[in-house]
Amino acid sequence: MRRTLRTVGISTIAGALGFGALLAAPAVNAAPNTIVIWVNQDRIANYREVFPTNSYAGYTIQLVGKESGKIRSDLATVTTDSAPDVIVGAHDWTGELAANGSIIKLNVPSATVKALAPTALNGFRYGAGIYGIPTQVENLAMITNKNLVPKAPKTFQELSTMALALKKAGKVEIPFAVQQSAGGDAYHMYPFETGLGGYVFGQNASGSVNVKDVGINSPRFQKNSYMIDEWNKSGLINSKIDSGIAQKAFTDGKAPFWVTGPWNSELISKLPFKVSITSVPPMVKGIKPLPFLGAQGGMVTKFAVDHGVQTGANALVTQFMASPEYQLPLAAADGRTPANKVAAAKVTNPYLKAFAAAGYGATPMPNVPQMASVWGALGGAWVNSTKGASAIPAAKSFAQAQATVVKAIG
Repeated sequence: MRRTLRTVGISTIAGALGFGALLAAPAVNAAPNTIVIWVNQDRIANYREVFPTNSYAGYTIQLVGKESGKIRSDLATVTTDSAPDVIVGAHDWTGELAANGSIIKLNVPSATVKALAPTALNGFRYGAGIYGIPTQVENLAMITNKNLVPKAPKTFQELSTMALALKKAGKVEIPFAVQQSAGGDAYHMYPFETGLGGYVFGQNASGSVNVKDVGINSPRFQKNSYMIDEWNKSGLINSKIDSGIAQKAFTDGKAPFWVTGPWNSELISKLPFKVSITSVPPMVKGIKPLPFLGAQGGMVTKFAVDHGVQTGANALVTQFMASPEYQLPLAAADGRTPANKVAAAKVTNPYLKAFAAAGYGATPMPNVPQMASVWGALGGAWVNSTKGASAIPAAKSFAQAQATVVKAIG
């Protein structure tokens, strides 16, 4: 079933910005001139608060909730009649979906490019094109129990000394709560990768990912990797700590430090003790430990062309969804920092502001298909180097991880 194309003037589009809630209906056999948007079903109520009512620039809007992972996977199997025109998803889907033709290159106004945080926008670049508009960003930070550590440590060595002293005195059970588990967690360990001088992939001049430059075991990281062996030997970092153990230890006051993200802001705000939210302190002089930057945003699918709504879908994503009018209320509803710089400056939530400050300069999670080869190898290197008495020396485990990734991506 094709939908009727309707030409939309720029003045009409501009006049359509700034409405409230949204229709939610099944995306099957959508009426002509309808833009169907797939969003995470767990957060659909938040999106209803900030989308246009039931129309945008002459188009009817349908909001459809789906399990987050299925938004991406179902694009490959969905029929044209029930397909979405716009999806809201993670920036690291970009490479896969652009490469297989599921999403299309956007026509982005220069004003929109200038309005968005460059690192967030880079997350949606693939090759020479922009395939999505970032609306929210998130990153890890270090949460400190100020009852246990009144003055935040300036270096990671100072942190290590404090944490291990608290453990020795019996005041805490876990000196540093960062999650891994047997399967590894390259995402939560990434501030330590960068803090020692490593990285996953380099960057091209355009801001896109350079998969030919693999830096998991870069010369700088290799030089500093002995620190991992020291953390393992002292028990500061232990791969047996998983998400549940890390969270419980910190919230029970049994860990002085916890590495987590803004999705736990509400939990943190209700703790019976005061906390500070900062970046992980530097391990090596002159190197700031940087977490991955994650961005959520809007992407236009190939089906918008089939349905005759590409013009409206492109405008919806690149103008309305890029605007402060959309991103600021979404931040309030959804607990993530806006990618729009004006909206981000107006955020008043102290936890969001602290997470954003801690993530300044964060590395966009690589959005290329080759990233699938990285997670297991890099997470495994951290597990193998921090599993206690049976650990493999970091110099060896990270050299193996580098070789595995290079071989896998050719």
